[in-house]
Amino acid sequence: MKRMSLLLFATTVIFSVSTVQAEEKTDCAVKYTRTACPGKEAESYKKCDGKKSCTQYKPASSAEECQAAALKACANDRLDITKSKVINAAYKGKPIKSTSGKDDFCVDYPNRSTEFDKCS
Repeated sequence: MKRMSLLLFATTVIFSVSTVQAEEKTDCAVKYTRTACPGKEAESYKKCDGKKSCTQYKPASSAEECQAAALKACANDRLDITKSKVINAAYKGKPIKSTSGKDDFCVDYPNRSTEFDKCS
């Protein structure tokens, strides 16, 4: 009987953790739309399984945390591969805007001028 209770308890804990992780996964949806440097489409779009756009889920416990994750997603360290990005986000299914009220978080990205439009 003790084994059965322990097994039931362990199963309940595992299910609860999985459910919480699934809920966190869907709270902050960050949509990436990349513009590749000429001839670099395959490399630039690789992070979206070969597509120009995709949505990735980020952990966030508030809309403000989701905004921060979306702004961070604008970072571009592949200057000769990705020309620019448009980042949109939704928190708990509702579209959110940047702190300045823009749909594209990259408009507010502080390193935009040094990381975008740098194709050789």
